[in-house]
Amino acid sequence: MCGFVFDGVFGNEYIELIKMFLRPSEFSTDAAAGAEGAHRIDVTDAAAAGDKNAVKRFLYDRLAALTGRSPAWGILTGIRPVKLFGELAGEADEARARRRFRSEYYVSEAKTELTARVYALQRALTAPPEADAVGVYIGIPFCPTRCEYCSFPSNQVPYARVGGYLAALYREMDFVAEGLARKGLFAESLYIGGGTPTALNEADLDGLLGRARLRFAGAKLAEFTVEAGRPDTITAEKLRVMRRHGADRVSINPQSMNDETLARIGRDHTAEDVRRAFRLARAAGVPRINADLIAGLPGEDAADFGRSLRAVLELAPENVTIHALAVKRAARLKERDAEYSYERAETAAEMLRLAADALAEAAYAPYYLYRQKQTVGNLENTGYARDGKLGLYNVRIMEERQTIVALGAGASSKLYVPSENRLTRAFNASNYEIYAERLEEMLARKRRLLFQPDAE
Repeated sequence: MCGFVFDGVFGNEYIELIKMFLRPSEFSTDAAAGAEGAHRIDVTDAAAAGDKNAVKRFLYDRLAALTGRSPAWGILTGIRPVKLFGELAGEADEARARRRFRSEYYVSEAKTELTARVYALQRALTAPPEADAVGVYIGIPFCPTRCEYCSFPSNQVPYARVGGYLAALYREMDFVAEGLARKGLFAESLYIGGGTPTALNEADLDGLLGRARLRFAGAKLAEFTVEAGRPDTITAEKLRVMRRHGADRVSINPQSMNDETLARIGRDHTAEDVRRAFRLARAAGVPRINADLIAGLPGEDAADFGRSLRAVLELAPENVTIHALAVKRAARLKERDAEYSYERAETAAEMLRLAADALAEAAYAPYYLYRQKQTVGNLENTGYARDGKLGLYNVRIMEERQTIVALGAGASSKLYVPSENRLTRAFNASNYEIYAERLEEMLARKRRLLFQPDAE
């Protein structure tokens, strides 16, 4: 047991850093336990100067000496390394950002280079958003089954209940569209996510996308994404509906191409369903397809992951997103194995290396990068693009330099204030029934945040 004494300087960032080295069962932040344990680390003096990064370096150095480990992301505990890299680079000094990543943040050479490549590609392929441009997210919190690792709004309900949710969502869509028009704002990107939007039947999906197109798809809309993450929910008619309403990017997410794994994690589809969905999407004329794979799934080794990766590359999606499995508190997998993320760390890291090599060989470049808490091995999620066909909404939401208007249960809107370079947030209720019942409260929050005369 390792005990940590913070003496008034306790912070969640420090705990997240400690978790990169030690399992929760291996340390305590109770001063008494620290005094009695085999190791006691007191950060009080290190924190006296008020430099949070100095405290984190202090912790990193001592934990590295204690455990023999050197986490590749150094002292970084935030989820947006590329944003930080850009702030360190300033206008044009990427070399300085690289040096500071290595010397001040202890980030490994490999992760520094990955971050720099993502940053460079984003600068090359995207211009800063226009001042009156926003991103619009619309959430559908229903799935046919719940994955073992899922912690998102994902409900399995009798279909008759969906109608009440959609009625409330349409009310919010109308309210937001009218507010954007009054403020002279337009949607640069439109993202229909979830859950699984294609869990809706053809008629309801047609109604949703038709309203979204009518309300938000103006002349300056640059990207319209629909998540069709479960291949077993995809039909030829749903894809025709997407194309008819202007969707130009569809996400078909295998997570694995191994049927045994898919059954194990609670996904009610097979690898052949993925191939069928790709064929249907290509036949419908979908110009950009994204496919997600997850590193670190239960029961998989690096060879299993490699087979999935090769199978996906044979389908030639324009985007491939490689996720390090995140096992959060709301997931069933977390309930069964509280320390799963630690047990699969080395295997997941090997999987990410395999993915980076294979995708580079297939001419995919990393364009999008973020980290989550409680991922296997504290690793990252990386989106790869072929022929420069990146996902614009993904870039914008990680840059945090654009207002994101989010609608539906569990959605979080973010007002960007350029004069202060900060975000202010407004949250919707995560429960879909509470969202519908208390919709007026959430509209009032949006009105105050986004549509008051003095909102920037």
